[in-house]
Amino acid sequence: MTIERITLPRVSVIMPIRNEERFIARSLGAVLEQEYPAELLEVLLVDGMSTDETRTVAHRIAAEQSSDHHMPVTLLDNPAQHVSAAFNRGLREARGEIVIIVGGHCEIAPDYVRRCVETLERTGAACVGGPMQTIGETGVARTIALAQSTPFGVGGVAFRIGRAQPGYVDTVAFGAYRREVFDRIGGFDEELVRNQDDEFNFRLTQSGGKIWLDPTIGSRYYSRASLRGLWRQYYQYGFYKVLVIQKRGAVPSWRHLVPGAFVLALLASLLLGFVTRRPLLAASVAGSYAAANLVASALTAREDPRALPLLPAAFATMHLAYGLGFLMGVWRWRKLSSSTAR
Repeated sequence: MTIERITLPRVSVIMPIRNEERFIARSLGAVLEQEYPAELLEVLLVDGMSTDETRTVAHRIAAEQSSDHHMPVTLLDNPAQHVSAAFNRGLREARGEIVIIVGGHCEIAPDYVRRCVETLERTGAACVGGPMQTIGETGVARTIALAQSTPFGVGGVAFRIGRAQPGYVDTVAFGAYRREVFDRIGGFDEELVRNQDDEFNFRLTQSGGKIWLDPTIGSRYYSRASLRGLWRQYYQYGFYKVLVIQKRGAVPSWRHLVPGAFVLALLASLLLGFVTRRPLLAASVAGSYAAANLVASALTAREDPRALPLLPAAFATMHLAYGLGFLMGVWRWRKLSSSTAR
């Protein structure tokens, strides 16, 4: 379905960024090359006080291309230095009927905005998005990207592992929202350093809104380049997921509980094995997981055999970091009252 030009809505693209000098040329460039009337697009770059050359590069690109594209690019400050505050800052300045979130670590397809607008019109959904292709620029990063794109690595997250048919989902990355959604349920929760989009999308679905994933809406996301960075990322995912559950008073999907249960079972088996002096008991959970990990790694590596040596470590890093972060989040917010749920 193609919407007639006369009916096209104005679109605001909000880009929360911080220290993205390596990627900002590609991510902002992809937005500026959209197959959508430039006069109906505005770009709001919200910078978390970058300490590298992000702002310099962004200013240069905006100056070079604004005369050709006639697309306003505004650079805003985000002293809070996290995504939730950045998005809310951009939202206050946005004038579009449609608001799209684009990360500084990704590239959206040339037809991304057009397809989002068409899909919102066709489905009547409150939010739409598509699967993202996770890619890496080094050998380690490519292995991490592969691990993040498999069911064993991330469960059934549709926007990460992809799906053949369009349909309703519980969350998407880089979503396109109708502006009235924010007028109705508010913006991002600024207490959340991670998982702020998950919390917002959960709040949206709890309020009766629908989220639609269309496989034709494409984007590329650059993965972490080291296991250390991957650990930090997934630890925070698990840690703040607990706060999301506390605030919303429900679990968005049971898959979020699996890593925490795994780490708890692993620690319990090790402790019981040590206390009872039964090595087999101590190794029961770890051994079963190791076997499953190796099988999943072998199957996944058929796509890229070079990734096989590091895939087990990538999977284990994601699962252990998320699970440990989740358990630490349970301890950190154990006294949080259910009255905090909105």
